[in-house]
Amino acid sequence: MTGGAPHLVHGMGLTPAPPDWPPLTEDELQRVVAHVPELSGSTGLDVVWHSPRPYSAAALVRVVGGDDLPRTVFVKRHHDAVRDPAALSEEHRYLLHLRAKGEPVPRVLGTKGRGGATAWQHGRFTYEVHEALDGIDLYREAPSWTPYLSAAHAGVAGQALGRLHLASEGYDAPARQPAPVLASWSLISSTDLISAVAAHSARRPGLASYLRTRQWKEDLSRHLVAQHERWRALGAEPDPLWTHNDWHPSNLLWSGKSEEAEVVGIIDFGLCNRTTAVYDLAMALERAAIGWLQPFSRRRVWLDHVSALLGGYRSARPLSPVEMEALPLVLPIVHVDYALSEVEYFHSVVGSAQNADLAYQGYLLSHARWFASAAGRGFLAYVAEALR
Repeated sequence: MTGGAPHLVHGMGLTPAPPDWPPLTEDELQRVVAHVPELSGSTGLDVVWHSPRPYSAAALVRVVGGDDLPRTVFVKRHHDAVRDPAALSEEHRYLLHLRAKGEPVPRVLGTKGRGGATAWQHGRFTYEVHEALDGIDLYREAPSWTPYLSAAHAGVAGQALGRLHLASEGYDAPARQPAPVLASWSLISSTDLISAVAAHSARRPGLASYLRTRQWKEDLSRHLVAQHERWRALGAEPDPLWTHNDWHPSNLLWSGKSEEAEVVGIIDFGLCNRTTAVYDLAMALERAAIGWLQPFSRRRVWLDHVSALLGGYRSARPLSPVEMEALPLVLPIVHVDYALSEVEYFHSVVGSAQNADLAYQGYLLSHARWFASAAGRGFLAYVAEALR
């Protein structure tokens, strides 16, 4: 981008922040387009929109020229410390399964790589190109942890999530390898949280480097271990399932702007992994029904959105007795794996000590502290009652 206001992205709060990664340039996009056979013959391109998401650089691009053009595509660039072509291929295979089941998810365009590759690496960066979906990106400027515009939107989003989980059944790829900014069921499904984090960090040098600066065992023992033990005392494990894991209104495309709008597209599968339906549903509630960006003592919750989202979900996919019992127990700790992956990202990939501390204190520990408060316990009781 040249001229005009500087490109800003979603920060760790409500204030936009400078990006970790510079926006995609026209020369860069021309190189990417040249590696996509379906876009051969293009004579130009126009950047329609630069995404404000923080962990990569992405843009909607209108490609012109050629027999099958113009077309609008979504181009995304990752640092290879976050996603390499092999990691992206795991996401793309899941998308292919969902499309075959009729889910409204993006089609990934192939590159000139061997064996039908769907990602291209150039230097330290990895690129992917998706065909743009139809629908209104109604929430595209909304950060995570901000609510739906209405309970009606939460309800249809819940329905869409239930349908996605039904479509995911039968997809049996193994869980993804650990990486920065990646959701996982691994730590919270362990029998001993402290031991699991110790073993995990031993395999992730960037995370281990940060944790050496913290009394992390004491912190987890104080804020997370008791809740983890309550969940594990359930003694039953929800069935494994590949899931989205970042279900927020900004990752949905809508049929219109009214309260009657339907979900017509699902995007941003960057956190998808083999977890459980309970994990994904808990993430969906945590992402958009609790005002995490508000002060601790004045944090708002949207209980009507909770009941609407759960009602919509169950109208599409009933929850099993084990899943209903597990959901309120998993909610206070559902963020643990992802929060630690954010700590690793900020500490070892982009070198932001301030954001690493925010991910550790303000996310990993403070979310757990809130769930232990009177307000948090009331929220969990409401979820449990809404499932009856």
